Amino acid sequence: MKTELALYQALISINIPEQKANAVIEALESDMHSLMATKADLAALHAELKADLAQLEVKLTIRMGLMLSATAGVMLAAIKLML
Repeated sequence: MKTELALYQALISINIPEQKANAVIEALESDMHSLMATKADLAALHAELKADLAQLEVKLTIRMGLMLSATAGVMLAAIKLML
């Protein structure tokens, strides 16, 4: 409420008609309610990101395991060829 009042007073002080000042404040309030994220939105996003991060962790673990086993296989083949 403080912000709206301060904005209204600022607009009136620079000779903006009262109707237009009210229209600006109403448009700002409308945009703030429809475009800004709420705490619930942020909590949902946090949960989604946490789940995505867990999936990436599993993929990375599998990929690292495959790379390690491939490296071990190549090293064993190289040792076998040397002997």
